[in-house]
Amino acid sequence: MGRGIGILGNLFGGRIGSIGGALESGANVLQDKLGDKSPQWRKEQEKSFDEAQEEVRPHFIKSPSCNKWVCSDCWNEEEGLCIDCAPRESTYVAKARSEAMRRNIDEAAEKATVWHGEIEARTTLCPHCGKPAGNGNFCNHCGQSLRMLKCPKCGATLQPNMKFCGECGTPVGAKNVCPKCGTENEPGTKYCGECGAKL
Repeated sequence: MGRGIGILGNLFGGRIGSIGGALESGANVLQDKLGDKSPQWRKEQEKSFDEAQEEVRPHFIKSPSCNKWVCSDCWNEEEGLCIDCAPRESTYVAKARSEAMRRNIDEAAEKATVWHGEIEARTTLCPHCGKPAGNGNFCNHCGQSLRMLKCPKCGATLQPNMKFCGECGTPVGAKNVCPKCGTENEPGTKYCGECGAKL
């Protein structure tokens, strides 16, 4: 059989898949391949082709449904058809299971949550260094406090680096000096921490 397949393979450029057509119309294919060779050479080639065709014919079966010639690997003996017309049950079940598994995985992947973070509308910039400060109470780059200040007089919210209130002009960094005992209290303190006097 090896010699027959080799001859047919040479005639078809190594494509044994065309052998079904060769069995059907060997004379036409041979005519196209031989061209204008000498009669003796053509006669020997035709003879070799016929021998090769007869040698491989028992190894191929013509499917009565689609009329294709197939090898024994592609033939379903139980159904008497090629596997394209009648796939083997075990193979078809395995293929169907594999396709169903892939669909299930794709569906589960679409429903899966793969990120649990929060999307922020804007990034906080550090008033001291001007770089993104992060989400903490201190800047990720320079360590400056990001806590907002309040004006000790009017209560307006102020940026950490402001020295005067933008609403009333009160100095922000100045200590609150108790008029009774002279103790310095933090800005915004309403009563002296030392004597309890109202500031």
